[in-house]
Amino acid sequence: MELTELGLDSKFAAQEMCASGLRLARVTAVDRGRYVVRNEQGEVPAELTGKFIYSADSSVDMPCVGDWVCVQYRDAESHATIHDLVPRQSFLRRKSPGKRIDFQMIAANIDVAFVVQSCHFDFNVRRLERYLVMVKEGKIEPVVLLTKTDLVSADELAHLLANIRAAGITARIITLSNVTGEGVAQVKEFMLPGKTYCLLGSSGVGKTTLINQLLGQNELVTQAVSGTGEGRHTTTRRHLNMLDSGALLIDMPGMRELGILGADEGLEDSFPDIKLLALQCRFADCSHSNEPGCAIRRAIDSGELDAAHYQGYLKLKAESDFNEMSYADKRKKDRAFGKMVKSVLKGRRN
Repeated sequence: MELTELGLDSKFAAQEMCASGLRLARVTAVDRGRYVVRNEQGEVPAELTGKFIYSADSSVDMPCVGDWVCVQYRDAESHATIHDLVPRQSFLRRKSPGKRIDFQMIAANIDVAFVVQSCHFDFNVRRLERYLVMVKEGKIEPVVLLTKTDLVSADELAHLLANIRAAGITARIITLSNVTGEGVAQVKEFMLPGKTYCLLGSSGVGKTTLINQLLGQNELVTQAVSGTGEGRHTTTRRHLNMLDSGALLIDMPGMRELGILGADEGLEDSFPDIKLLALQCRFADCSHSNEPGCAIRRAIDSGELDAAHYQGYLKLKAESDFNEMSYADKRKKDRAFGKMVKSVLKGRRN
């Protein structure tokens, strides 16, 4: 196997990414601080060096599934130590669940993210917008997968598709059913050898069942959804799988929380209609409330812009801005504390 088959971009393959004595490998699994890495020969467990841990400023600097890392193999290449992290070309991250204001890295170096929603209980345009902001912020191409089409009529499916387009979402949409097999072939044809894909969505929308169909075997355990239609967690950790076609696919647990932090670019890319209208306002600092010549208010009044779509944008922007301010304050305190600790350690050595 070549590293390009593991997703390494061919234009970077010939470059020296690692220091002398270290070799390039890709992180295929992360579970509570334990890592699995893969190179041309296969997968082995790996751990971080103390120097790596000490030099990491935040959780963003720690390896995640999909990362390329520089490793040293030991004990007849039965395990490895991770010395360095290769700069990411793309990434998925969110605000850490709960009240903590920090980033949580989800996966890296992804070409396409399949954002999965069920046509039945799970369908929610506002949640879909939230996923797309996260995907586009990380420089990843989004594709929307609408699953469980066997549970709705043709008219109901057409209505759901119309709702997505009415929200200004232009991403490619593939409709599918894991029961009838409709659309699964389209997904397979879309996935190219050496490219990395991931599945994002709530629990119970059919991600694991779809992966089993793509793998061609029931390798991953699935569970039935509850009586209310709410999903049940099946996947418990993120893992990079290689399909027979040569495509690479990251499965990951369903997300109950999807907080937005520092996603200004992702917001602009996900709401291009609002960005374009804002440029047409009479005043450059228009707040889009009651100023004369406001293109956004005019578009809402005329029905050109959906009010719920605009309110969804405002909610995500306010959340991102608030979390960004809190994160900046936290980082300032963390840096001050880090300097104090290093100063104390240096004094003891002297």
